[in-house]
Amino acid sequence: MTSTSQLGSLLAAEEDKLLACVHCGLCLEACPTYVATGDENDSPRGRIYLMRAVEEGRLERTSRTFERHLNRCLGCRACEMACPAGVQYGQLLEAGRAELFRTKERRGWTNRTLRFVLRHVWLHPKRLRMAFGFARILRDMGIVRLLIKSRVPRMISGRAEFALALLESSSSDKLTKSVGAQQSVKATRREAHDVRQSKALLFTGCVTEGLFARVNRATRRVLEVNGCKVNAPEEQVCCGALHAHAGDLEGARHLARRNIVAFDNDEEIAIVTNAGGCGAMFLSYEHLLADDPEFSERARKFSARVRDIGQQLETTGVRASSALVDEKLTTYDTSCHLLYGQRAADASLKLMLSVPDIRFVPLVGSEVCCGGAGVYNLLETELSSRVLDEKLNHVEETKAETIATGNPGCHMQIGAGLLLKEKKVRVCHPVELLDESYERAGFYEKPK
Repeated sequence: MTSTSQLGSLLAAEEDKLLACVHCGLCLEACPTYVATGDENDSPRGRIYLMRAVEEGRLERTSRTFERHLNRCLGCRACEMACPAGVQYGQLLEAGRAELFRTKERRGWTNRTLRFVLRHVWLHPKRLRMAFGFARILRDMGIVRLLIKSRVPRMISGRAEFALALLESSSSDKLTKSVGAQQSVKATRREAHDVRQSKALLFTGCVTEGLFARVNRATRRVLEVNGCKVNAPEEQVCCGALHAHAGDLEGARHLARRNIVAFDNDEEIAIVTNAGGCGAMFLSYEHLLADDPEFSERARKFSARVRDIGQQLETTGVRASSALVDEKLTTYDTSCHLLYGQRAADASLKLMLSVPDIRFVPLVGSEVCCGGAGVYNLLETELSSRVLDEKLNHVEETKAETIATGNPGCHMQIGAGLLLKEKKVRVCHPVELLDESYERAGFYEKPK
């Protein structure tokens, strides 16, 4: 089988979607990479043209042009909402990248390193926990901050400096540390609201639990205050988003099957996520496992149960709380996958605005990608920085002192950019703000 026919077999199922693109150009201004570069090949329709060229044998799949421009896509999926033909570009992108992932001619040490980490660390929960544990030690002991201040990483490369800034940006601030000590909801408070208690299964995630465990604690407490009995299955694993976006579809399917088994139950309890990237990936399980006779139907049912924390609170209702101690001017940045993948951005913003007397200012370009896109910021650092700079300029225009976003990758990307520009703006999850208001209202009790 020739290399071209391998891609053809991958994209055969997507032929209708390929043909649906009539190159009208409405996706261009929605695409951050096209806006940043002005290169047609860095637009959705340009990349679709390249995919069709490879499928039809007019371009080699080992072509630098094909690899370069597929890899430069953020995968934000903003083009899907702009497309009048309804092209599912995200599925096409993953199919194209799957062919690139399988080839042994991957160029560059960063791509080879990513392949190794995805296969030999991310697929193994114990190894992944150890890796995050080591990262937390470096962060919490202040080693990362000292390295950044020394400017030594910058002398090595901009990528090295930004990688450290990403890790440092996941640190807790003083306020979240103090609330984190309030570990349980007072029984009297919980029972008063539990007229009809609901249930939820919490997906804790790998990056969220590894670097943002405070967000998971806040999510659990907020759900409990609002009459929800929460359980987090111990057998859950990474959602598989990094694998899917890198083209490692087999790795993504392996993780998807494990999560479906972990969250399987007879009650069809809601699966609650607090990371836009993970939630969007969960919704794609139905497509990812469509050809798996054992898991296709289970994947469909699994995806139907997925809710972002904001969506879940729309169902339960949000209990009234108290105003925040620090009523700082606050803005909100929309996670791409929460908006374009999960279609839950409005619910996430509504969650934040439920905090009494919050001083909110809208963010221009909130719906535009920040340039994080999983590990894109480490693979395509220069283009990622150009996209991020536009976002940070809009953040500065708001004069906000706090920016909330519903995805850990966006948190780290924006936080790293602010850190390196020496801007003192707090970055947090919307649920953390509601959690802090509940703490102020006296709903929590300190551990004895």
